[in-house]
Amino acid sequence: MNNRNRGKNTGDDVLFGSQKQLDKLKMGVQDMLYVLSRGYPEKASSELVGNRYKLKTRQIQALRGASASGQQIENRKLKQLEVSDLKGKILYLDGFNVLILMESLLSGAYVFKGADGCFRDLSGVHGTYKRVNQTQRAIELVASFFQKTEVQKLVWIFDKPVSNSGRIKEIVLDYAKENKLNWEAGLEYNPDKFLAENSEIAVSSDAWILDHCQKWFNLIAYLIKEEKLDVNLIKMA
Repeated sequence: MNNRNRGKNTGDDVLFGSQKQLDKLKMGVQDMLYVLSRGYPEKASSELVGNRYKLKTRQIQALRGASASGQQIENRKLKQLEVSDLKGKILYLDGFNVLILMESLLSGAYVFKGADGCFRDLSGVHGTYKRVNQTQRAIELVASFFQKTEVQKLVWIFDKPVSNSGRIKEIVLDYAKENKLNWEAGLEYNPDKFLAENSEIAVSSDAWILDHCQKWFNLIAYLIKEEKLDVNLIKMA
């Protein structure tokens, strides 16, 4: 196992660890809701709000991840499934989205709960995926969910252009084979579009997917509650 994790960045405690910063971020999410609901574009809105509260780059990143318009929040909630809806169903899982978020969460990085009830982090793939100390545990937690909820099949979808996507796909499939899990895994050039168009139920916290898919399930929220995970949580809304 590689000796690395996805923990906090240097300086994150200064940006997210005090009540003063938290208050600014919460007010920022309220302002974002107001301007996004009136049709203003996300980038311009986050810059406007960021300037107002003198937010740093990573704070603006967290703000954007946690924010949505009133219409988006309502639309996402209408399409969200409960765990009781999943038995016997086929789920399509946004591989890097779920895996990296779980790795961050398990590493003690800050995780942000947004206006739509989804959890997001500040990590990214950046062209290459590197396995970390928490990767195995993240896969095990997904397996626990799969078995407890009696999902028929789970299909992991990874970004083909990302370096090492083929390797993590094989790790997931090997784990499924060893543990007799009905899992599949695929590589797609445009996984967001694929998940939105080809899955009846998507598992992701990616905003674009949530806005364009048929139905979705909030896996991270389920795992935090069900597995009683210790989370360095920032509630933004």
